[in-house]
Amino acid sequence: MATPQIFSSFKYSDSLTVVAISFCTAIICEAISWLLIYRTNSYKSLRSSIDKAAKKLETMKTESSAKIAKKSKTKKMDRVETSLKESSRDLSLFKFKSGAVVALVLFVVFGLLNSLFEGKVVAKLPFSPVRIVMKMSHRGLQGDDPTDCSMAFLYFLCSISIRTNLQKFLGFSPPRGASSGLFPMPDPKTN
Repeated sequence: MATPQIFSSFKYSDSLTVVAISFCTAIICEAISWLLIYRTNSYKSLRSSIDKAAKKLETMKTESSAKIAKKSKTKKMDRVETSLKESSRDLSLFKFKSGAVVALVLFVVFGLLNSLFEGKVVAKLPFSPVRIVMKMSHRGLQGDDPTDCSMAFLYFLCSISIRTNLQKFLGFSPPRGASSGLFPMPDPKTN
């Protein structure tokens, strides 16, 4: 049996089991991230430098919009932007190290769940999804009911939403001035 005996007679037992395991996995992954990243002094200094640079850049942009932009101001803003980009890149590289450990945990849990709920409908969608989403939500299931939801799709949705909200709740979300990942958008000024 895929679920503990407590939930076995409950109508939504499989769905709740997947959600609960996703929640526990998110807590474990954030604990690993805290051990490897968030409690270190280098992370704290990088985060504070990103916050300071973002605030400084924001104030410089509000001042420059109020006054006529001078050449020295634009150079100074470019230096602050470059510093912010470098700090964000360093922060992303720093987080990348623990990403391998977190990915390993997620792969193990996904493999375990996949073996427990193989070919089993764990939820019903309240709508018929578009074709590409249906391929993901109906992965590994027999039958033609488009509202059937597989474990993989439910786990994927839960993992994304729970982990993101848990990071915000614990204060581990990226600083507001940090760029998104290792490959930020190219700067239009350099072209």
